[in-house]
Amino acid sequence: MSLFVALLVLSFLVFFHELGHFIVARLFGVRVEVFSIGFGKKLLTFHTKHTQYALSLIPLGGYVKLKGQDDSNPKLEQTSALEADSYLAKSPCKRIAILLAGAGFNFLLAFILYVIVGINGIPSLAPIVGDVRENTPAFTAGLQPNDRIVGINGTHIRTWEELDSIITESSGSLNVEIMRKSNEQGQIAGSGAKIIEKQSHASNELAQERIQLTLTPIVQDSKNIFGEPIKRRMIGIVSANALEKVHYYGLDSLYYGWHETLKASVLIIQGIGKLISGVVPSSQVGGVISIVSVIDVASRDNLSRFLYLVALISVNLGVLNLLPIPALDGGHILFNAYEMLRGKKPNEQVAYYLTLCGWAVLLGLMMLGLYNDIFRLLA
Repeated sequence: MSLFVALLVLSFLVFFHELGHFIVARLFGVRVEVFSIGFGKKLLTFHTKHTQYALSLIPLGGYVKLKGQDDSNPKLEQTSALEADSYLAKSPCKRIAILLAGAGFNFLLAFILYVIVGINGIPSLAPIVGDVRENTPAFTAGLQPNDRIVGINGTHIRTWEELDSIITESSGSLNVEIMRKSNEQGQIAGSGAKIIEKQSHASNELAQERIQLTLTPIVQDSKNIFGEPIKRRMIGIVSANALEKVHYYGLDSLYYGWHETLKASVLIIQGIGKLISGVVPSSQVGGVISIVSVIDVASRDNLSRFLYLVALISVNLGVLNLLPIPALDGGHILFNAYEMLRGKKPNEQVAYYLTLCGWAVLLGLMMLGLYNDIFRLLA
């Protein structure tokens, strides 16, 4: 069942990617000869006037075959470029738009899924203090365990991630607003702390105070997600590890979708850079088995986490296809950009052999990912 779900997810993501190429190609009058989900032998096919639609044997990819586009035949340009519905007959600008559309649809799908996740709600670490380290800005200002941080410098805080991001990116002092159960008769510790609101309830145990504190983060040694040493601004608090379901509605949901799509894209690009530079070891590269495994785990969890993962994989697919490797969309974009800048097409033989090298790189990465997956299973 898990394998079926994983293959269904991958096939859907590939379908959406190829749909982007298909729609924009048709908008520019390019004939799409084949639209296939999967590679290899075609299991199911049906035809319309100009296009063959196929479901192929290996469901780990897919493709659209545009008239006049064939990496294996560098002489194709001579036979089909003069035909109006050929890919090669279009301007480099239109060809680039067709090539960008696949990744663009992946980013669009991710954005839509993130918006749905935001509306449906996603379990997130609440901005509740679990512990306060001694001799830190938070300790001096009077922050206490179980305080809920609700605002910093006028920005409403809903999650621990938002809290951490604002502190890390801040400069100077911070005006922090917290909610605290008022069980100490209004006595608060710390310099510059003041009660700005009291909320009374039927039960004294639920009575809360809104307190404003001022503190200045300190810079300390830390590590980023890639294990590299960095300097970070900190205030000296630890999360209470309390999970809450956070919802984003209206414009907030659109902003959440945009922010998560952008964040995932940047993280993937950074990860690729760290892999190339050797910061991330090649043993961390995962293949199809890893993808199936994480989809399996997510499919057994709640809907929001499952959709969040699908959105992340969609972004991954979009970013990877834009890499400047000749066998990928990004490589073909480079060829067309060269034609735009130089006013002439790249040498056919050079483009052909570069594309072969690109396929060799891709196959090598696939084999590396498969090797790592099998090694993890055996270990």
